[in-house]
Amino acid sequence: MADSLDAAQRGFARRIIIWQEGHGRHDLPWQKTRDPYRIWLSEIMLQQTQVQTVLPYYARFLMRFPTLEVLAAAPLESVLELWSGLGYYARARHLHRCAQVIAAGDGTLSADPEGNARLPGIGRSTAAAISVFAFGRRAAILDGNVKRVLARCFAAKAAATAAQDERQMWALAESLLPASSIESYSQGMMDLGATVCSRHKPQCELCPLREICLACRDGRQAELPRRRVKRAPAQRLSSLLLLSDGRRILLERRPPIGIWGGLLSLPEGSGDSAAVFAERHGCRLLSSRELTPIEHSFTHFRLTMQVLHCQVEAIGLQANQAPLQWLPVDEVVAAALPAPIKRLLLALGMRDAPSIEEASVADDEAHTTRSES
Repeated sequence: MADSLDAAQRGFARRIIIWQEGHGRHDLPWQKTRDPYRIWLSEIMLQQTQVQTVLPYYARFLMRFPTLEVLAAAPLESVLELWSGLGYYARARHLHRCAQVIAAGDGTLSADPEGNARLPGIGRSTAAAISVFAFGRRAAILDGNVKRVLARCFAAKAAATAAQDERQMWALAESLLPASSIESYSQGMMDLGATVCSRHKPQCELCPLREICLACRDGRQAELPRRRVKRAPAQRLSSLLLLSDGRRILLERRPPIGIWGGLLSLPEGSGDSAAVFAERHGCRLLSSRELTPIEHSFTHFRLTMQVLHCQVEAIGLQANQAPLQWLPVDEVVAAALPAPIKRLLLALGMRDAPSIEEASVADDEAHTTRSES
């Protein structure tokens, strides 16, 4: 077994490189640059999010923040506005903070993956991707797609702990690195996992590894990679107030950390407190009605939001005090709002355009195309 595995390892990279040249993806915008900033941005956006979802966000983000220096100088609220709907908002906060740290230092990302991995929001795999695609450095990438390819091809056995699993996979990934053509190899690994060796219904007949893949040989594709048993997600309940005077919506800026950190959202409250809340913030409650509860899943819990839609008359200025602010209904589309809240407001007719891209973007926890390691 050891001899056959060594033989498979020796031919592994060559198969990937040849396949990438003929069948991999070559026209993605971040493949046409050596700019570390643009490569870093793409890697962060692609974590847990599908390529087709990322493409329009990537283009809009670069139009607004074309360089790392411009991003570092921008207010976080502007960054979150462009990120709205892409989900996993901690990525945007870390991206912004990381840009500020880099701008205050050398002003650019390093070719050294270990150095980049110490920056905010950049893990080991993202750091390696920057080194590979921006600087041509030889480093191992281990995102979710790559893990799946390796686990199936070499029938990776589950270790006693998740940490041991991770160390084993990194050791395997590093042992397979080719001496040259590192960019083609790394892109090929990610492309193969995303397009052929998919989680469900892998297309083994199209795979360049089918002759050496142990999972394909033994019919274990559905079994690998092994998944650890997950606990049922916890259930949480939240009561929210949607106060509107017909032209504007009263929103609250959430704390910088935690769920939807830094985004605008509906203030918390209940039917019992709606009139008091409205009065406290310069409004008179005219009418209210309960909306259908909103269900939203996060990584570790499921949130049920009960929303009370309140029609109010604004009679004071208190609501303009931070963290509360009035948002005109014609600014809902562009505002930095959590995806389920934005969908709710648009469904209620609080919009300024008949068609928007938000209908097709990722929810906060919708995709697991890439995962940081």
